[in-house]
Amino acid sequence: METLEQIRDRIVAKFGADTVTLITNPGPSAQHSLLLVAHAARDIARFLHDDPALRLDYCSNATGVDWPDKEIVETVKTTQPDPAGGPDKVVETKTKRIQPGCLEAVYHLYSIALKSAEPVIIRMRTANRTDDVTLPSLTPVWRSCEFQEREIYDLYGIVFTGHPDLRRILMWDEFKDHPMRKDYVGPDDYEWEPTPHGEVLERAKAHYPTPPASTSPKSEE
Repeated sequence: METLEQIRDRIVAKFGADTVTLITNPGPSAQHSLLLVAHAARDIARFLHDDPALRLDYCSNATGVDWPDKEIVETVKTTQPDPAGGPDKVVETKTKRIQPGCLEAVYHLYSIALKSAEPVIIRMRTANRTDDVTLPSLTPVWRSCEFQEREIYDLYGIVFTGHPDLRRILMWDEFKDHPMRKDYVGPDDYEWEPTPHGEVLERAKAHYPTPPASTSPKSEE
């Protein structure tokens, strides 16, 4: 199997330099990945599936990731002369900016035909987390993505265009939110139980007021 760098270079040669980015993973797993631009992702996926040297014919796993807006603090150091004639001073200037959030779909690909042992990981990202959350479905390329993209849609809210049956798979149809998003706030009573206690009891009180105490006399023993 070719290295990820070689695969990236072949994608660049075929689809253009702006269609793929190598994302390195500094963690112990060191599972690096390829970030594909949405508008070319399905064509690239088809290439990965059909190319004789790759033959990535199996998608074992597809999952979602939520990246909320993130505050980035950047520090710039400048050297300024001391008006009193002393040594120059190093002055730090900090600026803050907001890195917009997005939603991400991640796919782990293998070649059964070539008996690959390590996955080729590809990613796609939405433009934001609010009103532009569309990505192309890769189910037409790897049929095993069908239920997993439905799960991503259900739990993260990514809308996959071209999916053959995009509807909720875990939550009920009338459910409004996406529970795996990091800013999801669950309803107060979702953990209701017949005998609530502790924190659940406190939340349940707002929905299920304590019944009035019984006034019937106690039976004599």
